[in-house]
Amino acid sequence: MSEQPQQPQQPPQPPQPGYGYPTAGSPGPYGYPQPGGYPAPGYVPPGTFTGDPNAPYGYDPYGRPYSDKSKIVAGILQLVLGSLGVGRFYIGNVGIGLAQLFTCGGLGFWALIDGIILLTSNDKTDADGRILRG
Repeated sequence: MSEQPQQPQQPPQPPQPGYGYPTAGSPGPYGYPQPGGYPAPGYVPPGTFTGDPNAPYGYDPYGRPYSDKSKIVAGILQLVLGSLGVGRFYIGNVGIGLAQLFTCGGLGFWALIDGIILLTSNDKTDADGRILRG
């Protein structure tokens, strides 16, 4: 009987970059992670409770804490019921709310302008100095 010499086993080759299917969490097209991946350590999605009593809804990109109040709700309340100062009472500004109540919202002009500013600005704060959520 003739014995054939055994061929040495070749180790498996690593996959070539750019070929095959991406795995979960690996960067996909344009550098975005594929669905099913895990976020970076320490990443907190905006609007989630962080356990910090000074920032019940996390921090904005500038490190300022978000409020539990919404600027959209405050702006709409101010546009609809601004002559009563309801939008300002909602965000905790009682002094300005009372002034709008006693002046009928500055005859409607103050309430209208205040409602538009509340809806369009990104730096309005509540009574505790936290940024209103958008």
